[in-house]
Amino acid sequence: MAILEIKNVSKFFGGLAANSDVSFEMTEGMIMGLIGPNGAGKTTLFNCITGYYPPSKGEVIFDGKKMNGLQPDAVCKLGMARTWQKVRPLAKMTLLDNVMVGALCRTNSLKVAREMAMEQIKVVRMEHRANFLAGGLPIGERKKLEVARVLATQPKLLLLDEVMGGLNPAESDEIIQLILDIRKLGITQMVIEHDMKAIMRISDRIVVLNSGEKLAEGMPDEIVKNPEVVAAYLGSE
Repeated sequence: MAILEIKNVSKFFGGLAANSDVSFEMTEGMIMGLIGPNGAGKTTLFNCITGYYPPSKGEVIFDGKKMNGLQPDAVCKLGMARTWQKVRPLAKMTLLDNVMVGALCRTNSLKVAREMAMEQIKVVRMEHRANFLAGGLPIGERKKLEVARVLATQPKLLLLDEVMGGLNPAESDEIIQLILDIRKLGITQMVIEHDMKAIMRISDRIVVLNSGEKLAEGMPDEIVKNPEVVAAYLGSE
């Protein structure tokens, strides 16, 4: 059974279609790569899936439930959460307190939230930074904080929006390993990423968007050989 079904989703802003008739499914435990050139509609689709934008047309079905009309907090409590391209931690709070904010989605107890937060801080291997102020963390560690905070909401489906953006190769490798470790926890993931080498390493399947429409879908080796994808995304001579 599919954990996520995107059925003919369109999103219009005035007369502009940011997404147009996009459909695909995700099975539980998989990693789906979502790629496309700038302006292809990837983040808009994330916003439609997670309740930040209502789809203009179509349906988003998560774990058998229709998400249309639900607010992001309700979507999160059902088990679907996302990160953001621009990482904005609560700068004057510690890393631990930041992650506790995510855990408080699941409990009203500060003691329990602290324990839940520490579990996720261990997942991202940042125990040594738990009591550092988030505003003083470098970008690579802020990215991992963002992932830990979302993991603390206990998602079934995690959507990662350019979590490797702005990182150096060593930091990107750490995030790739983290994504693979999260898969071992049984969490399904959808990843927006421009780094094709990274997306090839982590993805079970890839969906390609171009000008708001689904251009292609398939296994990673099929996508990189697809001439339409090469022309639209990778560039062609």
